[in-house]
Amino acid sequence: MKDLGKHLLGFFNSLRLTVVLLILSILLIFAATLDQVHLGIWGVQEKYFRSFLIYAPFRGTGLSIPIFPGGYLLAVLLLPNLVVAHFLRFRWSIKKSGIWLTHLGLILLLVGQGLSGMLQKDNQVRIDVGSSRRYSESFRETELAVIDVSNPDYDDVVAIPVALLQGKGQIQHPKLPFSIRPVAYYPNAQMRARSQMPSPLPSLATAGVGPEVAVEPAPVTYKTDEANFPAAYVELVAPEASLGTYLVSTMMVEPQAITYQGKTWHIVLRAERDYFPFSLTLKKFTHDIYPGTDIPKDFASTIQLKSDDGRDDREVRIFMNNPLRYGGRAFYQAGYSNNDRTSVLQVVSNPSWLVPYISCALIALGLAIEFGVHLIGFFRRRSPKPSKIPNP
Repeated sequence: MKDLGKHLLGFFNSLRLTVVLLILSILLIFAATLDQVHLGIWGVQEKYFRSFLIYAPFRGTGLSIPIFPGGYLLAVLLLPNLVVAHFLRFRWSIKKSGIWLTHLGLILLLVGQGLSGMLQKDNQVRIDVGSSRRYSESFRETELAVIDVSNPDYDDVVAIPVALLQGKGQIQHPKLPFSIRPVAYYPNAQMRARSQMPSPLPSLATAGVGPEVAVEPAPVTYKTDEANFPAAYVELVAPEASLGTYLVSTMMVEPQAITYQGKTWHIVLRAERDYFPFSLTLKKFTHDIYPGTDIPKDFASTIQLKSDDGRDDREVRIFMNNPLRYGGRAFYQAGYSNNDRTSVLQVVSNPSWLVPYISCALIALGLAIEFGVHLIGFFRRRSPKPSKIPNP
């Protein structure tokens, strides 16, 4: 064990490892920049930087093989390399405090980026003038919502992550009197009426609107100006019998109704939602443009913010570069639609948002101290030394 520990310390203390990781990072950024034309910003982040390994298809086999380390793997190796090299090479002293602060800032920067990649959520809220919202919707993630609408006062929602629909196991929730069995899942698909197709394949759906619709799988797109439309076939299985297999898709705006045990349920595949402990009501939206053009000069939303606990009930104005920060979320004015009757807010939730600021402050302070120490030493060396005058 001691020999293994020495080998690990020697490995992570190696300057060669640092150089190799930096070169691999440069190559990774270069490849991601070139591939951004095809995948878009989000696709590049997922493929190159938010992954441990980068895969490429192996010709003729339908399999993918790892060909390059991803951003997470490089960070996992660079972080202990920086920590071990620092503690083994530098001893604490006042003169070295700048180096210590700079390295601490770099370590926090790596940790903060990793936390942001895992914890940050980017959603959006679309609000019409005069209406209210108490949830945001994801740009990319979807969920299967099974909603009990029997109570006139509220809806009881069971949200199932779409990752479970990609498996084969049966899904059971305590609030549901039936289980859900995934039959098929398509990350992106187009739908057409079966009556418009010359020879459609038999439908997997046996209930709802599914038997009348044909599903055509499509390649997944990562471009910012294109959207994926996931679809799935799910079977609802009650203890006594099957309730049917339903086709669900984000292209279906209206949910499908199911009646069982005297209750009415709605089933729909929709954008993943993040519910707030407060409500946002759009009172007014203003949109100014530069005279003689259609270029936006400023657009702003006047929002009535009301918390569920009654502590906050106030009016706020959200406009460009002036977000609302509340409840651990930041609301940015992102756009508008529907002839200026609909405001689009981008919602960013990142519990580690302060870490990069602290990291940059430590790095700046460390560099300033290191520069100051060297500057003082330089002036001391340049200052003339008093000469001794011999006694007569």
